[in-house]
This record gives sequence, structure tokens and C-alpha cells, in this order.
Amino acid sequence: MILCCDIGGTAIKLAEARSPHDVAVKSRIPTPTHDFAAFVGVLRTAILESATPPRAIAFSLAGVIDPDTGVATAANIPCLSGRHLQKELTISLGLPVILANDADCFALAEAQVGAGRGHDVVFGLILGTGVGGGVVVRGQLINRAGFAGEIGHGPAAQRILSDLDITLPAFLCGCGLTGCLDAVCSARGMERLHRHLHGQDVDSRDIVSGWQAGNADAARTVAVWLAVLSGPLAMVENVLGAGVIAVGGGLSTSHALVAALDVAVRGQILRRFDRPLVVPAQCAVEPGLIGAAILGLSLTGN
Repeated sequence: MILCCDIGGTAIKLAEARSPHDVAVKSRIPTPTHDFAAFVGVLRTAILESATPPRAIAFSLAGVIDPDTGVATAANIPCLSGRHLQKELTISLGLPVILANDADCFALAEAQVGAGRGHDVVFGLILGTGVGGGVVVRGQLINRAGFAGEIGHGPAAQRILSDLDITLPAFLCGCGLTGCLDAVCSARGMERLHRHLHGQDVDSRDIVSGWQAGNADAARTVAVWLAVLSGPLAMVENVLGAGVIAVGGGLSTSHALVAALDVAVRGQILRRFDRPLVVPAQCAVEPGLIGAAILGLSLTGN
């Protein structure tokens, strides 16, 4: 059995995994974001309370591990940043530790047991609090460093949208750059976009529901959102040749929005599909936990 942990800035989700199809969610515990000893204590308790002793502990982490130094960066969990996290956790917990970025775990879960089943190349796209992604090729992550597929960061957001007669400012992103998709196309980014266009503070869920109901302001915001996101996503598709782009995160709960994004992307790529390319994620259980389980089970020979 592998103990799986999905580590976010708000909560640690725990599960016991015996196969990718047998991932039993056990509990959800507030994340001790500023106290590493307390963080380790939560994990030790989870190990002790496991139904059977785990062979390893696998983490889906809202952050990245530098592939050269092994040092972690987790902006929402300060007590983990700057640490040689795998080494320190292995020593503290007395078990083999597997670490991977949460977007990579999401992509891996969708590739093996979700919407990407049967496809050689799968791109997992997260549209939630942030914009992120992961790449899986023939059932394996393209790398384990947590940097591949990160479409959300870098100056890729188009500012001059001639068809819509609008020029956008270079919005500042939380990563420190300007012009990132994360700053415009995440849930918070959609709200920022709506505020810029209409001077209104509206929750992203209300913008999407308003768009679906025919509200003119919401429709304008979604049209701009689609125009900004679909071009870079089409370039990602041309580079990867993915058989499917599986979308997770809060914005993916609107299947109409995902379908509109699919139409916009398919109109800008070289390959012609007679089926949807951009589709909602299908994993019923937390994909971060499933992805961690897949990595843990494969690396421990279970």
C-alpha cells in the first residue's frame, strides 16, 4: 500500500492506494503552512493511522522541486520552500518519499485512468485559481521536475485582439512577469478581465453562468478570455501533437465553457479533428491523489 498526499496551501488530502483504480480517500487536514515540524507531525500521524503499514509515501505538491538542487519552492506553503524536501521527509518519516508537481499528477491521472486513456500524448490543463499543465507521453510524465507543461507562465498572452477591437494592459502575474495567461485566464484572471472591461467585481462562476444565460457583459468577457487562451493553447497542441487536452480546475466544471474553448482551439491548429480535442477531466477521485498513487506504485514495484 502507498500512502498518498495531495498537499495544497489550504489542506492536505490523504488516501491509501493499492492500485490506480483502488485509491481510498481517508481524510482532509488543514495544512500547517508555516511550521515544518507540525507538517511532518501530520504525516507521521497519518502513517500510524493507516490500515496497513505503507511501503512509501507519494506527494502531489502545489510547487516544484529544482531538478538540479532538489530544493522545493511552494509559494503557498512557506515552511516547505527552500528545503531539500525529499531528503528531509525521507529522514523524518522513515519511508521512501516520491514528490511530484500537482499539475503533473493531474495529467498523469487523466492519461492513465481519465479522459486521456488510449492516447499516446496527453496534455493536462488546469484552469482554476491558477493556470497550469502537465505532459504525459505513452503513460509517463515527460519529466519529473514539475516545469514541463506550465502554459500559465511566460509572456504568451495576446494583448491586441483586433477581431474584438480591444487592447489589453500587460497584467502583472504573481510569478513576477507580465503577460502571463495565469494573470488573465485563471478564475481570478477572468475576474480581473471582467473588472477591466466593465468596471464590475464579479465572481468567475457568475461570469460563466451569466455568459451561458446570455448576459452581454459576461459574453464579452468570455469572448476575450477565449481569444487570449485559445491561441497559446493551439501552439501547445501543435508542439505536442496531443491526442487529447484534459481540462481540470474550477472553470472546467462548466462543460459549455470547455466546449467553447475546444472549438476555438481546433480552429487554430494544423491537425484537423472530427471529435473534441479539449475535454473536461474525467477522474472521479481527486486526480492529485491518483497521480501520486500511480507514481508511488510504479516506483516501488507495486
